[in-house]
Amino acid sequence: MARQAPYDLILMDMHMPLMDGLEATRAIRRDSPNKTTPIIALTASAFDDDRTACLAAGMNGHIAKPVNPEMLFDTLRQCLAQGRS
Repeated sequence: MARQAPYDLILMDMHMPLMDGLEATRAIRRDSPNKTTPIIALTASAFDDDRTACLAAGMNGHIAKPVNPEMLFDTLRQCLAQGRS
């Protein structure tokens, strides 16, 4: 879907059946209309190494599950504001 249309923000699942979130992010950054779209990982993988891997793959943020709604909204606001500036 990310290759077909631009989005304001992408919430990335890290554990998908065909491609993990790191691979998907790299593909989006490499060849799609969403090369600069903010991508935020939503994952049960909450270690610092997981966060570092997400950022290294080109994501803009990392939110561990269970999701804290306030943290989610703050991260969404920050990423969307950066995309507009």
